[in-house]
Amino acid sequence: MLKLIKSYFFWTYQRGSLHYDVMVTAILAFMFLTPRFIDYKDRPVETVALHASEVLVKEAGRSGENARFLYQIRADEMEGARTDEEIKAAILRVVEPISGEVTLERYEPVKDGAGQVVAYNAWVVR
Repeated sequence: MLKLIKSYFFWTYQRGSLHYDVMVTAILAFMFLTPRFIDYKDRPVETVALHASEVLVKEAGRSGENARFLYQIRADEMEGARTDEEIKAAILRVVEPISGEVTLERYEPVKDGAGQVVAYNAWVVR
């Protein structure tokens, strides 16, 4: 039994043999089945545009017959907007030159670890 475990550990079996197939199956089973049972805590990192002139655009599904997009606009581009109406106008001022006339559905601030607003996520329908 020790010899069998040692040969599995050092991968000494020829390709196409029963033991080789068992090892490959075990590896594939581990890769595809363990994420369902073990939380590896791997989550996507929130991305924010690196330069002030960049706007990240992601597809966000459909709204009836229209396409919905998620735009991420850096707070630097908002030109000091503070009120809800100023923020909406600033978002549209940045988005409309990129994609034409759109309807702003909603927006939410994106904050860094210190709680400072670094960007805004805006859902628009085109």
